[in-house]
Amino acid sequence: MITLQDYLVLGAILFCVGVAGIFLNRKNVIVLLMSIELMLLAANMNFVAFSYFLGNAAGQVFVFFILTVAAAESAIGLAILVVLFRNRRSINVEDIDTLKG
Repeated sequence: MITLQDYLVLGAILFCVGVAGIFLNRKNVIVLLMSIELMLLAANMNFVAFSYFLGNAAGQVFVFFILTVAAAESAIGLAILVVLFRNRRSINVEDIDTLKG
């Protein structure tokens, strides 16, 4: 049987992979957005695990709000990437600094 600790360890590993993706790859904006999504999903896994083992549905309801924010973040992030690529022909993070007015 899978215990609460197993879910928490898996969530911590996913969160650490997301943090490592942010720190190791600072050039590609798409990888940065995927790392942020991975961190949000790791937090969601912890909320669902606690909700299931405590018998309370509040954690699962909170996950819906986090998924809504994650979907909005993905849509806005991809829209910014499209505009950045059209203007600069690159999606490097270093090129974003040149957009400062």
